[in-house]
Amino acid sequence: MTTADHLDGAGPLRPVQSYPEIIEVPGTARIHNRITRGRIAIVALLLVAGFLLIGGRLVQLGQVKVDDTIEGITRDIIQASRPPIVDRNGIAIAVDIRVPSLYAEPRRIVDVAGTAAQLRTVLPDLDEAWLRQRLTGDKGFVWLKRELTPAIEDRVMALGLPGIDFIEESKRFYPAGSELAHVIGSVNVDNQGIAGMELAIDRDDLAVLPELGLARGAELEPEVLSIDTRVQYVMRSELLAALARFRAIAAAGAIVDVKTGEVIGMVSLPDFDPNEPATALKPDSFNRITNGTFELGSTFKTITIAAALDSGAVGIDDMIDAREGVRFGRFLLDHGRHEIMSVSDVFRYSDNIGTIRIMETMGKERLRTFLGAAGFDQRSGIELPERAAPRVPGSFSDVGAATASYGYGFAATPMHMLTAVAALMNKGKLVPPTLFRRSEAEAAQLARPIVSSRTSEEMMYLFRMNALLGSGRNMEAQAVGYRAGGKTGTAEKTINGRYSRTKNVTVFTSAFPMENPRYAMLVMLDEAQAENARSTREAGWNVAVVSGQIIQRIAPMLGILPTTAAGIDDRLMQIAARPEATVR
Repeated sequence: MTTADHLDGAGPLRPVQSYPEIIEVPGTARIHNRITRGRIAIVALLLVAGFLLIGGRLVQLGQVKVDDTIEGITRDIIQASRPPIVDRNGIAIAVDIRVPSLYAEPRRIVDVAGTAAQLRTVLPDLDEAWLRQRLTGDKGFVWLKRELTPAIEDRVMALGLPGIDFIEESKRFYPAGSELAHVIGSVNVDNQGIAGMELAIDRDDLAVLPELGLARGAELEPEVLSIDTRVQYVMRSELLAALARFRAIAAAGAIVDVKTGEVIGMVSLPDFDPNEPATALKPDSFNRITNGTFELGSTFKTITIAAALDSGAVGIDDMIDAREGVRFGRFLLDHGRHEIMSVSDVFRYSDNIGTIRIMETMGKERLRTFLGAAGFDQRSGIELPERAAPRVPGSFSDVGAATASYGYGFAATPMHMLTAVAALMNKGKLVPPTLFRRSEAEAAQLARPIVSSRTSEEMMYLFRMNALLGSGRNMEAQAVGYRAGGKTGTAEKTINGRYSRTKNVTVFTSAFPMENPRYAMLVMLDEAQAENARSTREAGWNVAVVSGQIIQRIAPMLGILPTTAAGIDDRLMQIAARPEATVR
């Protein structure tokens, strides 16, 4: 350190301090730079490692399949919609509505007992022990209550319970209730068809959504059925009234368009409410039209006589010797008028002996062949899953053919009989029945002849003649002006292997208007009782009357106007004029 005099001032001299000189050691800056770069590299490596860990975890999570099902059913399926179903006039008969369903996530529930207790304040019908068991565990989703109301949803959500939530799903609703029960069928709680056309549509749509097993989505077009809900309502109301009037245990009826095969109405009582599928389990609630087999009695004489006329074995004015009963060994079939009568009178009087003689003239093999041609040896072609197989022997014995000729000894569904009658009224062309809309052009591609047009005209004559002069007169009295015709049938029921003397099935097959038949109908009552002392339990006194009442109400809906012009029946009756009638 040095001192120096202060040359400019007057005061004493002060020392001046000097600072040490900074000496830079060679390589120090390089070391600092290296340390800094090392730290940056470490931070960068740490960041890269962090990003790799996060990326790897994301990939891992992306490969994990999240359980988005509720008890094995995906939410897509739960929330899927079915196509609406409408009748031939566009009236809705099955629609989807959105409803809330309650579920729980047990792994998110902390207080099982408390949650169960609070839920039961809104849903007291839930069993507490069952509810606690459902809320316990580590499952993702479990159902608690399906298809609730929005009001209940609001009350549950107001409780603010963790792990409790709702999902909206589709619920099937049937505006007509029981009216179309056996046609439309029903669905289960998962909105899958379990019966009737609901199941038929699901089966048809498996090609579209095979993995779901559900019907097509709501974005597709409605399924259009052939049913006319106006006709359906009339038929059901008249059959309900008949059950009470004739004290029967069951009733059924169906009507088809003979040219297209479309089923316009189909009723079977007892029925059920498809909005409550459990009601379908009540006794005797099955579709008697397609899923019940019966001995159809004298309505089958229509088939026997048509087969004989078409074969040429007999002519409509041929005389049949029915004076003596028909004996087979020790058995004597002896129910008839015991006289010589024409084929048309055999039909008119529903004579068993005369019908057997006609069958014998034709031959039992021809009768059996005709049964096959008319579809009696296979299930009906209608779309309903509920279709019974007819019980028809492969070949007839002499006795079997004799009893079969007038409707005993074999069984078929009413739909089989109705389809055959429709063919006889349709110039002899059989069209498979359907519950979907079908045009005449489409039906023509499916039709096949079972008798000639001449035989068809003769059967039309017999139907109308029977309405005017025979067992169908009570039908005619109810449907004056609508030119209907038909045939009665009364069959004793088999009870414990024996025919009952007190219980029967009565059937009436009809068609209208007879100058150009468009509709064929079958009505059946099971165990109908005589209405009063002047009547009997036979078909002419009950199902013939009911058929006339139905025709009188539905014919105007179907565009058929009444007329009492004599010329129509005069033309129909001319078909009977045939020269050179013979005695058989």
